[in-house]
Amino acid sequence: MSFIRLGDIDFCYNTEGSGPRLLKIWGTGGDLRRLPTEFDRRLADRFTVLAFDQRGMGRSGKPARDYTMADYADDAAGLMDALGWDSAAVLGYSFGGMVAQELALRHTLRVTRLVLMSTSAGGAGGSSHPMHELAALDDATRVRRFLELADTRRTPQWQAEHPALWQGMVDDGLAALHLADEDPAAREGARRQMEARRHHDTWQRLPALALPVSVFAGRHDAIAAPEVQRRMAQRIAGAAHREFEGGHLFFVQDPAATPAIVEALGG
Repeated sequence: MSFIRLGDIDFCYNTEGSGPRLLKIWGTGGDLRRLPTEFDRRLADRFTVLAFDQRGMGRSGKPARDYTMADYADDAAGLMDALGWDSAAVLGYSFGGMVAQELALRHTLRVTRLVLMSTSAGGAGGSSHPMHELAALDDATRVRRFLELADTRRTPQWQAEHPALWQGMVDDGLAALHLADEDPAAREGARRQMEARRHHDTWQRLPALALPVSVFAGRHDAIAAPEVQRRMAQRIAGAAHREFEGGHLFFVQDPAATPAIVEALGG
């Protein structure tokens, strides 16, 4: 991992792989300390992947002021500038997909291709689940509720039939949540991120996107509902749209997803 200062914020970032440039913008609570998945490794096989902890998250700075979606998009553009990346394909997942939309709209020439996964446009097009409402729950309940929303097949009956698998998911979720326990500013950074997310709305501006765009969704996702993502794709001229067998993390659940994502990114 490396660090770079943009304005008054130190950003933690990482580059790996080889090939065409790909900026990966991840979701709520994204943290480069998490172990890479097979999906991450396959991206690095095809691209030079730039990933980073967004403001308020991971090991990046957590300034004590309100954040906006424009701030997040400008951070991404600023990181590209600092590293000499004039342009790149952009992959945005969940909250990162919201940031990626803002990036493509505010810094049009920086984005060559845009892939949006498990995300939404907000406004009249429909928003993702109000995740800020989970913040008041205790950590274990919060993680369980997130896992249920992330894949609607995880019903109480399913949980009872797969107790070891379910408990493993909960334990993994709690471990990820507690990665930042050593940083007293982490919870406040997460709250500020959620507040920015509440105000995300690109719906009226989406028709201005004039680049290859693909919108990929999981059929069993209750965080970013498939119909919301379908409307978003219809709002963008020429956008591709596809639904996969899975939930919010369909790209690690459906083997067909990764090849489609790589192709859409130009790899």
